[in-house]
Parts: sequence; structure tokens; C-alpha cells
Amino acid sequence: MGNKGEETKKLIREKACSLFARKGFKNVTMKDICVATGLSRGGLYRHYDSTQQVFSEIIDDLMNIQDNEFSEKMKNGYPAVQILDEILERYRTEMLDSTGSLGLAIYEFYSEIQNDNNDNILLKQYEHSVTVWKDFLSYGIQRGEFKNVESDELVDIIIFSYQGVRMLSEVFPVDEKVSARIINHIKRVLLD
Repeated sequence: MGNKGEETKKLIREKACSLFARKGFKNVTMKDICVATGLSRGGLYRHYDSTQQVFSEIIDDLMNIQDNEFSEKMKNGYPAVQILDEILERYRTEMLDSTGSLGLAIYEFYSEIQNDNNDNILLKQYEHSVTVWKDFLSYGIQRGEFKNVESDELVDIIIFSYQGVRMLSEVFPVDEKVSARIINHIKRVLLD
């Protein structure tokens, strides 16, 4: 697919991501995506067969962004504390933004997918996140910037507290002190 096709697919994913964040996965149709993008049904179906395919690529994009956020900076020798601060600041912002959260859509998507086959994609993505975070913690420990911590324990705290707050923020307002306490705890465990 040429550059124009890739740009169109990117536009579709961006517009669809906003729809999924606002309406959840189950309530978004291909027609909704057509309206949001200004594409005809034929134009949309030239790139994607279903909302499931669009959403799956959005999740892949998000996972790649997370990978790059860590791996590129580690490869270039950035200080671990700087990388941590940038990521935790993004997490803090996202925990406070209930409108941009895909938490409900992710839950709906994977609930539906799980019923379709025995391959637990959400578990695989969680395991991938664990690996990325553990590699990063190891990087910081080896550089002497982080304390030698039990990485499995800390990674669980990071992932589940972040995802939990994101999910709950869709149901009720979460005080910004919650995200601040979580981030302060993570920093205290790694840096003090």
C-alpha cells in the first residue's frame, strides 16, 4: 500500500480511536467511522473489513508506542530517571483523562474476542507490557539509577494501578491525588 493509503489508514485509526473512547467498542459501527472520517463505505472498506480490525490495529499502535517509548530511549542511553519521569507524567495525565480512555472499549473488545476463540490476546499484551517494564527496570538498576527492586511485584503495581484508575475514571471522577500518590509510590520504591 502506498503512502496515501497508509495516511488514510492512520486517519481512520485516529478518528476511530476517538469514537471508541467515547462510545466503547460495541457501540461503534463502520458507518460511524465513515461519518467521522468523511470516507465513503467503499473507501473505508478498501482499508478495513470491520471495526474489530480497526480496533486491533489501534491496540497494536498503542503497544508499539509503548515499546518505542522505552526501547529507543534506552538504546540511546537516556538516563533511566528521565525516561521514568516522562512515562509516569504521561500515565498521570492519562489517569486524569476519562474522555480519552479506551478502557471500556478494550474490555468490550477482548470480551468479544475471547468468546470467538481460545487465544487470549489481552493476556499476551499484558505479558508483553510486563516484559517491556521489566527490561526498563533492569536497565535502570544496571545503570545504578534505580534500587534493586523485586521487578515482578513493582510491574504488577504499575500496570494494574494504572489500568485500574483508567477503567474506574470512566465510571466516576477520580481525584488527581490518586494518580499523584501512585506515581509518588513508584518513585519512592525505585529512587529513595
